[in-house]
Amino acid sequence: MFDVIIVGAGPAGLSASVYVARKHLKTLLISDNIGGQINNTLGIENYLGYQFIEGPELIDKFTTQLDSFPIEQEIGVKVSRIDKLKNGFQVITDDDNKYKSRTVIYAAGKKSRKLNIPGEDKFAGKGVSYCAICDGPVFVQKRVAVIGGGNSALEAVLDMVNIAKHVSMVSLTRLTGDKILIDQLEKANKLDVLLEYQTLEIEGDVFVSGIVIQDIKTRQTKNLRVGGVFIEIGMVPNSEPVKHLVKLNKYGELPVSCSGETKIPGFFAAGDVTNVSEKQIVIAAGEGAKAALQAHRYLQHLAK
Repeated sequence: MFDVIIVGAGPAGLSASVYVARKHLKTLLISDNIGGQINNTLGIENYLGYQFIEGPELIDKFTTQLDSFPIEQEIGVKVSRIDKLKNGFQVITDDDNKYKSRTVIYAAGKKSRKLNIPGEDKFAGKGVSYCAICDGPVFVQKRVAVIGGGNSALEAVLDMVNIAKHVSMVSLTRLTGDKILIDQLEKANKLDVLLEYQTLEIEGDVFVSGIVIQDIKTRQTKNLRVGGVFIEIGMVPNSEPVKHLVKLNKYGELPVSCSGETKIPGFFAAGDVTNVSEKQIVIAAGEGAKAALQAHRYLQHLAK
């Protein structure tokens, strides 16, 4: 029986881990990776203390601090379900291991949103990517498409115009990202921007060879010959393992108090998987700290 099980090792989960460890709580950290979305971030310019730092470097600094504490870790493991027990919680992983804890801090973050169109799953890893920063170098001097119109899509385009032979940006709406990114986009070469187009299908044989898009006004379709497709249409919360336990909001997020409490006593949540309005590294880290401190107070109350 652990005092705390923390699910997720992004900035919220790692911050929570450090805080509970400093309270000498018996802790288990479970996550399918270390760093979460920071793994997909090339450069960070708004984390206090660093004028500029690359994502992997920031993760290394987080984990170096974490490893100085006696926290049990199960990394490379996904949580499939969390159940309420009479005296705590049971966390079940995809490999069917079961762990019990008096409290849980759920900080599972978000995952890439899918288009859910023909060819998307078939060509995943064979020309379809959800991370231009991660996979961009594979597409040197190839024609590629970036799907989306928000900040993640804009950043992907700005990254790929320096790598690819040509980039086609396909957005269902007008561009919705930050003005500074849109201004940079207007200066980019080797780029077509196709606004108010829906992506219907990803084509290919063994690897991607093209996409089919449709003008949402005229309903006319066209084929774009590309060797890679980057799907950058936002994120969805990793809340599936707890949807039976916590009533989610309309976005699939866990509603929490300002202290990271859910309506289930002893069950806390932090970071991008919650309804906290701004999804930023520094905010997620702070929310993880708050949830950890509240979990400690909860355990103190149980001990009385």
